[in-house]
Amino acid sequence: MKVLVVDDDKLVCVSLKTILEAEKDITVVGIGHNGKDAIELYESLKPDILLMDIRMETMTGLEAGEVILKSDKNAKILFLTTFSDDEYIIKALQMGAKGYIIKQNFESIVPSLRAVHMGQSVFGEDIVTKIPTLINNSNKADFSSFSITDKELDIITNVAEGLSNKEIASRLYLSEGTVRNSITTILEKLNLRDRTQLAIFYYKNK
Repeated sequence: MKVLVVDDDKLVCVSLKTILEAEKDITVVGIGHNGKDAIELYESLKPDILLMDIRMETMTGLEAGEVILKSDKNAKILFLTTFSDDEYIIKALQMGAKGYIIKQNFESIVPSLRAVHMGQSVFGEDIVTKIPTLINNSNKADFSSFSITDKELDIITNVAEGLSNKEIASRLYLSEGTVRNSITTILEKLNLRDRTQLAIFYYKNK
């Protein structure tokens, strides 16, 4: 997989490049040091994953991530930061980042990159448990106004609880294929990108 590394600490960039390229399936195609670098390098290098810090001079990682995802909704952005600030977490979730991991958990970086490359979202357990309380629940919505059926709402609820398609199928007595197809339909109805955004939508509107 091709990875673009963006961090304002040059030593961190060099260390990450060394660690990542020790893996046979990972190539660091570029290194940047601020949000503007991230945007320019992402456009020119088309990496599989952008591994990016959040707090950087000139332009933050969050600002760069928003720009990149507007031009490429399929961009896979994994934030790597020393900060677990609630505000940063919620912004990363809402914009559609594929992951948010803490630099101190260095051993999780390579597994997280592989998971994101496979289409999964990666948020540490300590971050996932914060989601319900981080999201403002003041804006309630009638799910039926989005043409969401009762069965689809059951599926949404289980997605928000972090269950896999297989687990949801078992709980609701459905086939795994039905669950997968239903989630695709739900995402289209709600104009959402992935399961993470679906969970956020649920917690904001339940």
